[in-house]
Amino acid sequence: MHINIIQTIHDENLLGKYFKDLSTWGAWLVFLRDLFGLSVPRREWLFYRKCTGGSFPQGKKYREAWVIAGRRSGKSFIASVVAVYLACFRDYRHWLSAGERAHILLVAADRNQAQVLMNYIRGFLKDNRMLAKMIEAERAESIDLTNRVTIQIATSSYRALRGYTLAAAICDEVAFWRSDDGANPATEVLRSLRPALASIPHSMLLCISSPYMRSGPVWDIYRKHYGRVSDVLVWQAPTLTMNPTLDPDLIARDLEADPEAARSEWEAEFRSDLETFLPLEALQSVVIPGRHELPPQAGVHYTAFVDPSGGRGDAAALAIAHIEGEKVVLDLARRWPAPHNPQAVIEEMARVLKVYGIRRVVGDRYAGEWPRQEFARHQIGYDPAPQDKNRIYLDFLPLVLSGRVELLDLKRLANELRDLVRRPRSTGRDLVDHPPRGQDDLANATAGAVTLAGVGMIKPQARVRWISTESPWRRLSDLHELFYGGYR
Repeated sequence: MHINIIQTIHDENLLGKYFKDLSTWGAWLVFLRDLFGLSVPRREWLFYRKCTGGSFPQGKKYREAWVIAGRRSGKSFIASVVAVYLACFRDYRHWLSAGERAHILLVAADRNQAQVLMNYIRGFLKDNRMLAKMIEAERAESIDLTNRVTIQIATSSYRALRGYTLAAAICDEVAFWRSDDGANPATEVLRSLRPALASIPHSMLLCISSPYMRSGPVWDIYRKHYGRVSDVLVWQAPTLTMNPTLDPDLIARDLEADPEAARSEWEAEFRSDLETFLPLEALQSVVIPGRHELPPQAGVHYTAFVDPSGGRGDAAALAIAHIEGEKVVLDLARRWPAPHNPQAVIEEMARVLKVYGIRRVVGDRYAGEWPRQEFARHQIGYDPAPQDKNRIYLDFLPLVLSGRVELLDLKRLANELRDLVRRPRSTGRDLVDHPPRGQDDLANATAGAVTLAGVGMIKPQARVRWISTESPWRRLSDLHELFYGGYR
């Protein structure tokens, strides 16, 4: 006998035991009813229309659905419930060839994030006597079931997702996917997933995410399908709508402290205050294909910038640049991922600096005293940057836009630079930073080395920036005097 997903949730012997208080999951039950083509009670239609932009329930099963909801709203839990239901209560064997298995992929930005979904799923299966009997083989990143279904972790790499026969793909936090191959690989990943879902009728692509910028695949799907009669279900709802158990005062405090960020995190609104910092075309035009590093040349004055790290959570990075004619040339950009031994990294950096004939390096002004002491042990002077990271990026931008820089062809560097977002502020000075869960250590070091070397190319009103009077280098021009003896 066929059993629907709502029945499994109401059955304490199946999935119902994992819902502590089912009355608090009412919003999600409405979503699941519509997702699987079950009738939505008329009393829920007004609520349904609020979450779907005004459309009415269509009473059909969806093969593709997008949930855009606030953080802690229960997205991952519900997605895991859907995965278990599709894996255990559907029979796909009619559409499988001999020896073939139907896969349910858990796709996330990295394996740690996908493991959150897998942990839920593993718990559901192993803690239920009936479902546990279906486990045929269990590995760290996959579970084989006796009905020829495999639940498996995957990362957001379109190259690694081809070749599967998919019963479902659960894509987690799509708005924040990043990879070495591009700023946001979601478009390519989705393009590779959809054909793999075509072989099995009623297969499902379920994408869940908090919203972010008004660009990228999540925003594109939202604009195209939200509030319209469509074959793609788009569901948008604030955290408290989907999870009324959270403390509203906590959310109110966040909204007061940072309204734009909190509206995205808790209210599920796309941010209107963010834009891409570096146009992709401009960035691609200054990358020299196939150039990964340049050796030192006699008679060339090199400038170096370092982004040091304590070695636990953040990477460390070093970049070296020089002026060649009317351009700033990036010679070297290296990164030491965390965790690492910070003393050993600085020792290695010092060796590299000496190869390029560099005896003084400029670094992050907020790194404290320890980088100066560590570099001094290796006969390298360390000077805090006269500008903060934000100002460095803003000075880096015109050099890229005007084509007066040559960057190395490094995927990691391109990824970090393309990820940077720009946030206008009422003070008139924009804020530039990496997105949530992102990193910009290599981008910061590169921008620092390039702007320091190319200070003479930056318009006068942008290149003189005063900092604390305690600093031995009060202006960017002072540092250029140190390296070059004045402006070029």
